[in-house]
Amino acid sequence: MGQTRLFLTASKAEADRVFAALELVFEEDGLPIAVLELDEDRDLHEVSLYADGDIEPIEARLKTELASLGLSRPVEREVLPDVDWVARSLDGLKPVRAGRFLVHGAHDRQMRHAGDIAIEIEAGLAFGTGHHGTTAGCLAMLERVAIREKPRNALDLGTGSAVLAIALARLAHIPVLATDIDPVAIEVAVANARLNQVSSLVEAVTAPGFHHPVFAARAPFDLIVANILARPLMKLAPEMAKYLAPGGSIVLSGILDRQRDAVVAAYAGQQFRHVRTTHREGWVTIHMKR
Repeated sequence: MGQTRLFLTASKAEADRVFAALELVFEEDGLPIAVLELDEDRDLHEVSLYADGDIEPIEARLKTELASLGLSRPVEREVLPDVDWVARSLDGLKPVRAGRFLVHGAHDRQMRHAGDIAIEIEAGLAFGTGHHGTTAGCLAMLERVAIREKPRNALDLGTGSAVLAIALARLAHIPVLATDIDPVAIEVAVANARLNQVSSLVEAVTAPGFHHPVFAARAPFDLIVANILARPLMKLAPEMAKYLAPGGSIVLSGILDRQRDAVVAAYAGQQFRHVRTTHREGWVTIHMKR
């Protein structure tokens, strides 16, 4: 079944209120939400929410939230063709630079410069092309941490396209365990590791949680990077502490600016200390040590 877009029109002020509210309501669902300016002179903006599968409960939740905001706006539907839009859109993406890293598609190989750590990603169905603020923020933070601390064993939790695992393997020449709950993401991760000639260093495994035996077999880790969502990261804090080596570092992202303090507090409760937070496009990347 194809994806459905639920959308409504509003003024800029109203659209901003709706966007902020829907981010909270659908945060754990991971549903994409966007705001588009339709007509500046008439102050017309469009808020869109994209969802797969049964759209009825999603639309009901959206309308309930609109009512709670005191907004009476009709919600329209658009059924989108069943197309891999991420893969198709890669042709139009520009290369992304983060520190020494250059993340690019096959169509931009000519953009690589001497001294770049070039990572070619054709992400397909998996999250993490390097163009999202969280991924770019992680790349910049990982370069800083890896150079200073010289980790020997790393974990990329929720690897998606494996761009972060590949970056660590290319930069530090160390083994990296790359895990994800999505088997499709792992297929993409394996292909990307092979494409970037780090298959011998990056082990990609479908693992729904830390109870998978691969974690115990590969732990302890000197460095763990997790670019997922704030609430799952907070729940994972005790297990992160368990599988991280004493003195090791964690790099966390997928965290909105307003969620930063809660995430830091969750890890401080597990005897982590905050080292640095960087901000990019409304998202934060956090470095902490145990």
